[in-house]
Amino acid sequence: MVQFIVGKEGKGKTKHLLDKVNMEIKDAQGNVVYLDKSTKHMFELNNKIRLIDVPEYLVTDSDEFIGFICGIISQDHDLQKMYFDSFLKIACMKEDELEQIVAKIEKISEKFHVDFVISLSRDESELPESIRKNVIVSL
Repeated sequence: MVQFIVGKEGKGKTKHLLDKVNMEIKDAQGNVVYLDKSTKHMFELNNKIRLIDVPEYLVTDSDEFIGFICGIISQDHDLQKMYFDSFLKIACMKEDELEQIVAKIEKISEKFHVDFVISLSRDESELPESIRKNVIVSL
């Protein structure tokens, strides 16, 4: 399952994402990973959540990002959920790649049974229908 928290920059998506991950960790049966563009939110996350600072791993384009995600999944067979904050930045994607990258993430989710919650700096009205149907919070 792939879900989205969407809205323009500065609307409070990160707060919603942090609240969601901290709430859901209480009932999580497996491991939870939070990918971000820095370690700024380290102390706002429950200590059971693994925070990964994506730029530290020299990810420079969307293909490398997909490989990075698969690498995390391959090393943790108990991984249940992944949360992506600042998705457009950490995924290093070009403007026209959004649907293609999301489709790959959906396939990864189905194949490896890992759920994804993604913070996306776009207004819901700007999104294609394939993404809009999975929006859980629109700010």
